[in-house]
Amino acid sequence: MNLALSRMDSWSWLVLAVLTGLSVRWTVSLNSYSGAGKPPMYGDYEAQRHWQEITYNLPVTQWYFNTSDNNLQYWGLDYPPLTAYHSFLCAYVANIIDPRWIALNTSRGYESPQHKLFMRATVFIVDVLIYIPAVVLYCFSIRETSIKQKISMVFCILLYPGLILVDYGHFQYNSVSLGLALWGVLGLSCEWDLLGSLAFCLALNYKQMELYHSLPFFCYLIGKCLKLGLTGKGFFLFIKIAFTVMASFALCWLPFLSDVEQVLQVFRRLFPVDRGLFEDKVANIWCSVSVLLKIKNVLSTQTQLKLSIALTFSSLLPACVKLTRQPSVKGFKFALVSCALSFFLFSFQVHEKSILLVSLPVCLIINEVPFASSWFLLVSTFSMLPLLLKDGLLLAYVVTMLAFLLACIAFMEIYEKTSEDDLKLKPFFLTIRNYIPWFKLSTTLIRSIFLISVTAMAFLTLLSVTVLPPSRLPDLFPVLVSLVSCFHFLAFFAYFNIVHIWDSIKGSNLKKTS
Repeated sequence: MNLALSRMDSWSWLVLAVLTGLSVRWTVSLNSYSGAGKPPMYGDYEAQRHWQEITYNLPVTQWYFNTSDNNLQYWGLDYPPLTAYHSFLCAYVANIIDPRWIALNTSRGYESPQHKLFMRATVFIVDVLIYIPAVVLYCFSIRETSIKQKISMVFCILLYPGLILVDYGHFQYNSVSLGLALWGVLGLSCEWDLLGSLAFCLALNYKQMELYHSLPFFCYLIGKCLKLGLTGKGFFLFIKIAFTVMASFALCWLPFLSDVEQVLQVFRRLFPVDRGLFEDKVANIWCSVSVLLKIKNVLSTQTQLKLSIALTFSSLLPACVKLTRQPSVKGFKFALVSCALSFFLFSFQVHEKSILLVSLPVCLIINEVPFASSWFLLVSTFSMLPLLLKDGLLLAYVVTMLAFLLACIAFMEIYEKTSEDDLKLKPFFLTIRNYIPWFKLSTTLIRSIFLISVTAMAFLTLLSVTVLPPSRLPDLFPVLVSLVSCFHFLAFFAYFNIVHIWDSIKGSNLKKTS
């Protein structure tokens, strides 16, 4: 009887966690959005609406080409085919409700309360169908954790403010690609390798930025095949995975495969090298270095591209080599964090919203290292502050940040988990003590640095909304936000790599692959 009541109580808490996440999302959606009332280009809200207009009114062969009815300079489609199909589906429903919303050429910049409700609902629906079920199933698939811990994870992940503010405030559909990627992680974690591969291929065909996660998927599966033996089970697994990947890509690209020029044009739209090394004040290494050295003026575009590729792959190589040689689910998740952060810090053409691609895998290890993960997720949201302020989302930003911080303190008890063991740094520090015997990590020091970090973020937020910058430095506060965030991300990059590489992969850390 008590066990039955306990289970009922657990289900009640789970329902409460999901309903809380949904309520916060819809409340944020009542706020402004990107480009609201700001002609001639408006913003990301208009970009998504315009893609619906194009995909519904033009044949597939014109979706990615510049024509009289499809000016690529005005929010031309630059995401893979699944995004286009999703836009078409939304447009089909929009046309039933009100054809003016997607009328060719005449609907540009269309804004109305009814249309805003429709657009917000499209984000809400895909979140309910794709992302939120993946979060719940992932949390409950984790072994050796209590029901209380699993529900606590659901609470905190669903309250992560960065994704909520970008999708429901700024306006995008990141929950689709991130949700599909999470289904991929869930598949591999449960040893459903083919389903996991299929889900990740769909994520990659929805947003090309999922390349941030591609190498860990590849290295884990290759490592597993090697471990099983390429002359036995491993070979057949490799063949099945290769067929799944090729078939899923072929189906997604089927309408474009009849003409080579169609495929090339889609690729040109997906990887626009001419846009430059970075945009706006993104918190990565290139934008930070440019404060002192104007890289865009010193180096040619081709040199910038080669340099960014070299640094990106050299920075993620240790994590990928470790994962390939010792494939484990735990190592896979930490490699996802390290590789995604490598791409964000060093790769070409990074947007500030790309930090969400790092935040997803960090959410997945919040049970492993709750203190560090929660801290990172706070910084990742703070790094997008200039964008969120531009969209009129200050109140939503402050409330969701505080709610997330309180949830992490209450449910994950992050302030009590700052020891070497809790931070998974003991193997690393044991190595250090072989050379420096007196070295020890102080929990007081870690907590103090965290408080300084949170205070600095709060102070910069306050300055950004209350103080006018000097006329000769109009971007002073966005630059400071970028620099502070980048410093944090470099520290986290070192931390997550240390945890991953020094992990001995013993006992429960090793996921059986046979």
